[in-house]
Formats: sequence, C-alpha cells, structure tokens
Amino acid sequence: MKLDELGDWRRTHFSNQITADKDGESVTIFGWVDDIRDLGGLIFIILKDREGKIQITVNKRDFHKDRISEIRKLTRESVIGVKGIIKRSGIAKSGVEVIPTDIKILNIAKTPLPIDTSGKVPTNLEKRLDMRVLDLRMKERICIFKIKNTLINAIREYLQNHGFMEVFTPKILATATEGGAALFSVNYFGRIAFLAQSPQLYKEALTSSFEKVYEIAQFYRAEEFDTSYHLNEFISVDIEMAFAEREDVMNILEQLIIYALEKVVINNENELKLLNPKFKMPTTPFKVLTYKEAIEILKSKGLNIRVGEDIPVSGNKLIGNEINGPYFIIDWPLSLKPFYIKPKREDPELSESFDLNWSWLEIASGGTRIHVKEQLIERLNKLGLNPEKFEPFLTYYDYGMPPHAGWGMGLQRLLMMIVNANDIREVTLFPRDKRRLIP
Repeated sequence: MKLDELGDWRRTHFSNQITADKDGESVTIFGWVDDIRDLGGLIFIILKDREGKIQITVNKRDFHKDRISEIRKLTRESVIGVKGIIKRSGIAKSGVEVIPTDIKILNIAKTPLPIDTSGKVPTNLEKRLDMRVLDLRMKERICIFKIKNTLINAIREYLQNHGFMEVFTPKILATATEGGAALFSVNYFGRIAFLAQSPQLYKEALTSSFEKVYEIAQFYRAEEFDTSYHLNEFISVDIEMAFAEREDVMNILEQLIIYALEKVVINNENELKLLNPKFKMPTTPFKVLTYKEAIEILKSKGLNIRVGEDIPVSGNKLIGNEINGPYFIIDWPLSLKPFYIKPKREDPELSESFDLNWSWLEIASGGTRIHVKEQLIERLNKLGLNPEKFEPFLTYYDYGMPPHAGWGMGLQRLLMMIVNANDIREVTLFPRDKRRLIP
C-alpha cells in the first residue's frame, strides 16, 4: 500500500476536545488506531492520541471501494489522520463520534504487536521496557508522565518565585563529587574523567555568587544496587542557599512539595484518579524525628539497629507505617554523612543533616554545609580522602564562602509516591539500571 503524505493537513483538535456540544463542526485529528471493527456497512475505528480516544465511524457508502479496501488493512497502532464532522452519538462511549470525509493512512504498524497496548493482556515490566515507545502509548503510562510534567513545572515555578536562580553544572568532572567509589569513568581526550553523581560542589560554590540556586538535571551513580528504587541515571532536584541553615532549607523543601502536589491535584485530577485514587494530600508541618528517636521506634518494633548504623528499607517501612505522609529524620551520625555536612555544635558526633522519607522511601537528603576551608580539609582527611583532589573547589573557600545549606531530591522517587508505582522504572522514560542500557 502506498502511504499518504501529510500535505497541508494540520490538527485542529485533540480527542478530548471533541465534545457533544460541538455537534456539526468540522475537525482534523491525528493519532493511532487503538481498535478497528468491520461490521456490515460500517467500519468503526477507535483513534487514540495523547489526550484520549475517539470513535471514527466510517460509512462504506461514503468512500470508494478501493479506499475501503485500504482502510480494512489498518492494524492496531497504525498512524492515520481524519477529516470529518463531529456528531453527537448515543452509542459511542464518549457520547460523540466523528463521521469522516477523508482519511489519510500515514503509517501501517506491523502485526502482531510485540506487546498488547490495549492493556487486556498483562505484560511484565522487562518486556514493556524493551518496547518502551509502544508501552508509552498506553493511557496509564501517559498519565504518569503528564503528572511528571506538572511536577517539574511546579517545582521550577516555586523555586523561581522564591528567589532561586536556575543553573546547569558540568556533568563531566575531574574528581568525585562526594568522594565515593560509585563513579562512571569516561575517556576525556586521553584523561580519566567521571560522570557527575550530583551538582554538590558546584552548587555550593555558586552560593558565593548567586546566593540561591537550583538545578533539575540527570546525574549518574555506578551503584551495584539492583532494587525497585535505584537507577544509575536519575533526575535530581537540587537547591543550595547562602546565609541559611538546615531548618531553612527543610522549610523550603516542605513548602515546595506541598505547592507541587497542589498543582498536580488541580491540573491532573483525572490522571491521579486513574493511577492512585486513594491519594491524600500530606498535612503540614511534616513530622520530625531525630535519628535516635527513629532507632528507638524500631527497637520497640523488634528491629535492632545499633546507633551509628544506617536505617534499612525495612526500618523505613516500619516507621512509614506509623506516619501518614512525608517525615524528616534529623541529627544523623556524622559518620553516615558526606564530608561537606556540618557537625552539630552541641554534639560533633552528630550532623546538621536530614533525610526526608515518604512511607518506606527516602525522597531527599540535605543539611547545613561546612563553609570554612580548614574544617573541610579536616573532614576529608578523617574520611581518608585526599584534599589535593578537591583543591579547585577548596580554593573558593579562601575568598569569602558564605554559610550555606541545601538538599537534593530524587524526582522519580517523589513521583513514585504520587502515582503509587512499585518500581522506579515505571516513572522513568528510558531507565538505565545495572542491567539495562537499551532502548
């Protein structure tokens, strides 16, 4: 079959804009064939686009028999354009249909499809990710990424409205951002370089120029973890704020999350009902536990965590079962935190740090930073890190580094809680984990 060209055809409506009150109006729509049924003198095509589905009712008497023969060859996921008239209908599910005056066949999909895009036949996540572009045409998947789009826009809007400047830091580095071993190395013109794990050192340095900065970007960790909540390429939302301490940036984080969730509830009501009908807005202020209080709660539930040990996911689940919504854990042992986190004045064994958890999952972490060079060098040495490798950044501390604080938040982890996803790969367009490098 010779495929049609787009020519001068241009879309006038998405499917959700075709409503019964527009009865008799002319439209031009494009999309993919979700289903096709040939019944006597009529062919029913269910056309889907980004916004939903609409019924196209083809009366065979209105088209030449050769064109009807071509329409009959349409397969699910084939791409078509339709010019026609909107008609109120008592039979179509949406109460409206389009009676076509012309149909353009733009691409024919191979058959059988490698996955069932109707959702009637369950497909495991690995197979769906192999065929991700097809998978993303399903309504549930589109809803996830509509919410993600709202979320990113709301986060950016909140931060801009509160005086933060958006920055973009390098993703190819000469040294480890946080001194860890989980680094992807790259050949940088014969030199060894690394993919950035976070914008940490850059955003701290930028507080000495711009005072309040944020970045929404992808970062990379060569971690061996193979869990439902780890990725090796992930989107992080980071802020850093001059003349601020831990409580200041905790307050920003709490307000930002509420602001963003309110935007989602308003703008994505239908998507939220489909994906997570039991979703409830968190109440503020978020509950705050100290690390030691969290340990005591876990001991009372039979999970013995020694002071100085990290809290495992099983522990977060136990605490999350007791607390509705997000909650902070503060005053972590300094030994569990990166070199740039400031020790507590009252107890230097503890840190001016926090984690934000929602249910069983850590969403964000941050705290007050060390802004005095000598203290940073002392911490690096104590952790067995060579200060010389951090010298380009340490130099900035010689020329007026202000007190500052900040945090980093995993965007996909926050999204998981909103849409009630069980796997972080569900909320990532093309995930990169330990085993997956394509598509």
